[in-house]
Amino acid sequence: MKKSLVYTKTGDKGKTSLVGGKRVAKAHIRLEAYGTIDELNSFTGSLICQIEDEGDLKILSYIQHKLFTVGSYLATETEAISPKAASIIIDKDIALLENEMDRMDSELPPLRQFVLPGGSEAAARAHICRTVCRRAERCIYRVKEEFPVDDNIMTFVNRLSDYFFLLSRKECNKNGKEIFWNQEIIQ
Repeated sequence: MKKSLVYTKTGDKGKTSLVGGKRVAKAHIRLEAYGTIDELNSFTGSLICQIEDEGDLKILSYIQHKLFTVGSYLATETEAISPKAASIIIDKDIALLENEMDRMDSELPPLRQFVLPGGSEAAARAHICRTVCRRAERCIYRVKEEFPVDDNIMTFVNRLSDYFFLLSRKECNKNGKEIFWNQEIIQ
């Protein structure tokens, strides 16, 4: 079997292909969306390097696989496929995140102030994941303004940023100290 080339030279002029063959500019909103999902997946991998809890590692691995699937979906000409066939995030995926968030939140002290990113290495990485996830969500909404996007993808990405926030709090409370915003410090 012939080894595949990493470089194809087909994108040298600023265009690339979506899944389905349609050529689009590399500045196309779909590329921005799936590129941001890819960035989030990379930061999730970085976060995994700092997580010790086996249950959290299992969930984060699951999330990475789902993010790869979401990126593939966003790289596909969704207008050319059946909406039901395109549903790659199902209710069970959203419920898994919600259940994990409920579990983590029940073990954390009540939140009465705004939290600043940081407190521990893992918490800071989780905050990076949270903010990149929010950017990905904004990109996906821009895609949805022009092309079909399954509603479960929107819900999953929205829940995912909340999941990363709670994971950051969990890590701070386990291995660091939460840093709370104090407006008086800056005045």
